[in-house]
Amino acid sequence: MREKIEYDIVIVGGGPSGLSAAIRAKQLDPNLNIVVLDKGSEIGAHILSGAVLDPIGLDKLIPDWRQTDIPVKTKVLEDNFFLLGPSGKIRIPRFFLPPLMGNHNNYIVSMGNVCRWLAQYAENLGVDIFPGMSCNDLVFGDNGEVRGVIAGEFGIDKNGKKTQGYEPGMEVLGKFVLIGEGVRGSLSKILIKKYKLDESCEPQKFGIGMKEIWEIKPEFHKEGSVFHSMGWPLGRNAGGGSFCYHAENNQIYLGLVVHLNYENPYLFPYMEFQKFKHHPSIKKMLVGGKRVSYGARAISEGGYQSIPKLSFPGGLLMGCSAGLVNVPRIKGNHNAMLSGILAAETVFNSITSGEENVELRGYDLEIRKGKIGKDLNPVKNVKPLWSRFGLYASLILGGIDMWIANICGFNIFGTMKHKKTDAQSTLPAKNFKEIDYDKPDGIISFDRLTNVSFSGTNHEEDQPCHLVLGKPSIPIRINLPTYDEPAQRYCPAGVYEVIEKKKNSYLFQINAQNCVHCKTCDIKDPSQNITWKTPQGGDGPNYPNM
Repeated sequence: MREKIEYDIVIVGGGPSGLSAAIRAKQLDPNLNIVVLDKGSEIGAHILSGAVLDPIGLDKLIPDWRQTDIPVKTKVLEDNFFLLGPSGKIRIPRFFLPPLMGNHNNYIVSMGNVCRWLAQYAENLGVDIFPGMSCNDLVFGDNGEVRGVIAGEFGIDKNGKKTQGYEPGMEVLGKFVLIGEGVRGSLSKILIKKYKLDESCEPQKFGIGMKEIWEIKPEFHKEGSVFHSMGWPLGRNAGGGSFCYHAENNQIYLGLVVHLNYENPYLFPYMEFQKFKHHPSIKKMLVGGKRVSYGARAISEGGYQSIPKLSFPGGLLMGCSAGLVNVPRIKGNHNAMLSGILAAETVFNSITSGEENVELRGYDLEIRKGKIGKDLNPVKNVKPLWSRFGLYASLILGGIDMWIANICGFNIFGTMKHKKTDAQSTLPAKNFKEIDYDKPDGIISFDRLTNVSFSGTNHEEDQPCHLVLGKPSIPIRINLPTYDEPAQRYCPAGVYEVIEKKKNSYLFQINAQNCVHCKTCDIKDPSQNITWKTPQGGDGPNYPNM
């Protein structure tokens, strides 16, 4: 028997959407009982973002935030966009880019630190916040509606048996359940499948974003400077781009995003990131500096046409669980906050009317027709154009489409389709040559396991593996001969290995201890044989200020 605890609103995920929902609900009615459950060891431990923040969400949530001590201080002073070649770069003129691409009045932030501040703000309003509480299942009512979640189960050993320290977890029940657990979340997948929330939208698309924080020499630091690029090192192998944000204290936030619809299974996203750092424009900043931290996460990139139905009986999807990232702007935090605010307002109206555990369909319409929809609709064709025609054609065609949408209010290409998932995009290895990557030098570039040690990642070893194979034979029987088992390369943490036990006899090894919870394996595995499940609460990365 599980202990039961009841709230008015149960929120899964202590990110920008979940915390915004909690704060807004308390602003509307201080007497509402609200809980936020997060699987990280503390709020912010699993938050990773670039990040240049558009403050539109903060402006609506806490209008006087500029008079507080919130860690949103570094205003963007310089904004550059480049096409990179192997040894040089070409600046894309500002006038070529639509106004929505600019970062004027935006801020360079650590979203982990912003979320820590928002959590304290929410607690001061009376919100209950419980980190270290993995939510591994949902509680359904007699009519199929969501009633709550099961949270805080501990003490299952790696063989699936209960140990002496077993804790069954609690049923955390609510009048409504708001899901803001991030990209490709376990509960979101259950809900999307059960209620067929994606049957009327395009497949969701994803990227893998890898980030390092560096402390560099003062002479190379330009606080407030923003650098985005496309082109090298990915070239024709994959879509994607880089970022370099000059934060305070001589730190830079440096990263590479690789679109996961690449075809070549030999592509090694992590090594592309390490290669990027050797570009002359980047390397000169890093020499004499030191890497402070590393992390990685998946990014939803499908855009407007990939947003699933967001309401289900008893709750709503928010933020990255809803897929609200604006890909050309490389931003999603503002939409996550706006979705949390809207979710709170929608739920508040329903509770005030005496309704609970019902489907709130008006939320979907407001997402699509309101500020979030107006942010995502003009850029909806950039991703499919890039996927179909490549970088240079998409720069021209996507630019034209965005400009006309910005000026005239409609997209000349209509609403383009994505057609297939990122897993389906992977082609057999026989169609490609293996890519030869330089060995990391240990100064500018690093091997994966060394970098993972800078993510603070840890998992209790005596627990069931949270990376579950549908059929254990598939990695060696199908993926290895057909795709040279790309899990060896697409994982940014070195979780998956193919080990030759003896000649022509191989073992697929899962090093779950290394997992940084990016969910790339769940997305990119060509056989769709890997399911990422929530591990024990408090496990995973412990990002200090990502």
